[in-house]
Amino acid sequence: MNIKILVAAHKKYWFPDDDVYMPLHVGKKGKESFGLPGDDTGDNISEKNIYYSELTGLYWAWKNLKCDYLGLCHYRRYFGHKSFFGDIEKRKTQILKREDYERLLQNADVILPKIRNYYIETVRDQYIHAHSERDLAETRRIIEEIYPEFLPAFDKVMARKKVHILNMFVMPKNLADEYLAWLFDILFRYENWMDENGLKDEKFRLYGFISERLLDVWIETKKLRTVEADVVMLEKVNWIKKGGAFLKRKFFGK
Repeated sequence: MNIKILVAAHKKYWFPDDDVYMPLHVGKKGKESFGLPGDDTGDNISEKNIYYSELTGLYWAWKNLKCDYLGLCHYRRYFGHKSFFGDIEKRKTQILKREDYERLLQNADVILPKIRNYYIETVRDQYIHAHSERDLAETRRIIEEIYPEFLPAFDKVMARKKVHILNMFVMPKNLADEYLAWLFDILFRYENWMDENGLKDEKFRLYGFISERLLDVWIETKKLRTVEADVVMLEKVNWIKKGGAFLKRKFFGK
């Protein structure tokens, strides 16, 4: 299998020594190089990284990369055999290798990270508390107008409490091309709407946040077979602080 899993990075860091991983400098256009290939060649939107985050890497891969399977991880988040404990060196050993991906893809169309459970609120409410209700309303309007067959899944995903986030996946390149064509059509339409309404300055990482809620919509409408893998974090997470921020947004606003 010719598997290429982008590792989105914006700074020099450690990367796994496995040929399935392709470290990529996202948002490279106009930035100082730190030795990685960038998302600023060929057909690209590298200059929009501040708005699209790791999606500029996926856009570049969609338009320029030839492979059998395409995926995305982050420089500090990987698919793996999870452990909340152990030092960073131990966590590195838990990152999935080529043979792990080949095994998982034998019985699934898409590999996804473990689903996020918000427990006390819906996916829609969590997004609104962290970002803006306008984003979901306009995204829904675009889907209803352009891709109405995806609307039932959109409403279903927004109404439940679990969702796959982080924009992490691995799937056949032909499926990834189809997904990304659909995704970027929606996001570009929303970006145009934002510009027309004088909201350009409010877009920091916006489209990366919206896309995290759309992957499940596409997968469920397409009725694809999925398998989940744990996420290995290479930096410590303050779960108390993170959980506290979640509760503050829930009960006291942004």
